[in-house]
This record gives sequence, structure tokens and C-alpha cells, in this order.
Amino acid sequence: MPGSKKKISAKTGLPPGTLIHIGEKHAERAKVTLCEYDESHFNDTEIHTLEGLMPPPARKTVTWIHIDGLQDVHLLEQMGIVFGIHPLILEDILNTDQRPKLEDHGDYLYIVLKRFHMDQDSRIVPEQVSIVLGPNYLISLQEKEGKLLEPVRERLRNDRGRLRKGGADYLAHALLDGIVDGYFSILDHFGEEIETLEEALMGRPSPETLRAIEIFKRELVLLRKAVWPLREVVGNLSRSDSPLIRESSILYFRDISDHTVQVIDTIETYRDTLSGMLDIYLSSMSNRMNEVMKVLTVIATIFMPLSFLAGVYGMNFKHMPELEWPWGYFALWGVMMVIAFVMLIFFRRKKWL
Repeated sequence: MPGSKKKISAKTGLPPGTLIHIGEKHAERAKVTLCEYDESHFNDTEIHTLEGLMPPPARKTVTWIHIDGLQDVHLLEQMGIVFGIHPLILEDILNTDQRPKLEDHGDYLYIVLKRFHMDQDSRIVPEQVSIVLGPNYLISLQEKEGKLLEPVRERLRNDRGRLRKGGADYLAHALLDGIVDGYFSILDHFGEEIETLEEALMGRPSPETLRAIEIFKRELVLLRKAVWPLREVVGNLSRSDSPLIRESSILYFRDISDHTVQVIDTIETYRDTLSGMLDIYLSSMSNRMNEVMKVLTVIATIFMPLSFLAGVYGMNFKHMPELEWPWGYFALWGVMMVIAFVMLIFFRRKKWL
């Protein structure tokens, strides 16, 4: 279960490069998986430390290290020593409030982005994923253990497609593609829920309908904040002149860029739809309030002359001729009923009722 979340203010006053985990603590220890593969073989094993790991230049195969959990600061320090990663990059990895971005450090590329999954209440939950891409290695890190990378690992294990034939850059493409495809799943869920809200809105909307609209608007804002910067990240990868990105992989990164644009267009469409639904809800509630006020106004208008007559004949003057009439009481009732009936007919002809 998640533990307490450290805030970014915990780093106040500390020098740059100080390694402090900023975010939820999802497990007691990090899980590290080491994959080594080429066209002829694939090896997948779980390791507990990076000490003694052979540096990437000494390896002929593609090395993929995946770390689930960011709370082990010592493990990231080992990673920085073995792979020569700058302390500022390690600091960014530990800060889970990062904006999606791409940094080129010559010997390696650092990519950070957000993935989303649905919780039990059908709310989207963000999770930061960091990728360090080197000449023949890739390091991926996420906040907690999940099934995000299992399809990629299964493709490597079964030697499906060109993943085993590609290098570390194509592996980075596969990971990015899986995360972007996850956005489509989230948007499909949003589309179904928005259709349900539209049906409720056309019927008799309730405060729960307004609450649902506001929730979806907030979640779309969260998704938009993650996807807009990602478009720039993937666009830079598709135009990169870094030797770490081969020419044969550029086309695949362009495909991800196209998918990212589709996601952004869908998000904007849903935001406009929800804004329109909010306007419809407010107009509907205003119309209902107007109907109520119209009914109350009609009732008050009918009772105004009746209250006047009742007030006149409720005065305690001694000399009032009508008080001595044998049928005065019934005559007054008759007059009041006629007035009320005539006013109802008048309102009906004016289509106020």
C-alpha cells in the first residue's frame, strides 16, 4: 500500500544533485529486472544490486534494466556510478512531479513521461516513467510494479516482430508506444462515460451529473498536461540527429508522434464536449428554476385580489352594509372564485401556464 508522500519542499536548501525520493512509497524495496538479448537469445532474470554489473560498452548484447520502485536511493546511486549518469538526472528520476521532457547528454538520452491507469473507482492515476537510453542499453524506471512492460518483455521472450533484431533505440520506441497506446484506452473509457452523461443530461440532470462533469474535466486537464509536452518529446526523437537513434528507428518514432497528436485532438474534443455539457446543465437548471418561479408567481398573482377582498371584509368597522346581508358570506366566496377562475383562463390564453 502507498505510504506517505514527500513534498518537493523537502529539498529546500539542499545542494543540486541531492538524491531524495519525492513521491509515494509503493513498496518496501525496489524490484530490478535484467534482460539481455540479441537476435539469437534472450535472458531475463531478477537481480538485487547493480554493484559489479559490467559497464555497457563491454557488452555485445542489448541490456535492458527495469526498476520498479524509486524509494531505494542507494540503488540509483549504484546505477549512476555503473552507467555514468549525472546526479541531476538521478535527482529528476526521484522527483515524480517531473514534466515530460527529453534531455540529450551525448552518451545517453534521458526521457521522462507519464503513464495512466484506472483505479477501482474508475479514476485515472498518473505514474512517472523514466527512460535512460544508451548505445546498447536501456534503463527504465517506474514508481511501482505493474504490467506496463510485460507485453514488451513477452515479445522479446517469444521473438515476435523486429524487437529482438532492433537495438536499444527500438526498445525505447516499444516502451513509448505502449504508454501512448494506454492513453487511447483511457480516452475510450472517457468516451463511453461522456455518452452516458449526455443521456442523463438530456433527461433530468441532477447535482451528481454536475459532479461527474467536473471530475472528468479535472481528469482531462491532468491527461492534457502529460500529453502536450510528450508531443514535443516524441517530435524531437523523430527529428533527432543523436547517434543513439538510428535512421531505421526514426520512422517508428514519427508514428508515435502521429498517435500523440491524435490523443491531443481527442482530449480537446472531449474538453469542448464537457464544456458544452456544463453550459447545457446550467441552462437546464436555470430553465427549471424559471418554471418554478413562474408557477409561484402565478399562484401569488391569483391570491393578490383574493387577499385584498379578505383584508377589506376582515376590518372590524361597525357600519359595513355587507355584514348585514344574509348571503354576503357566500356572495364573497363566489366573487373570489370567479376572480380566480378568470385569472386562470387569462394566464392559460397567454400561455403562461
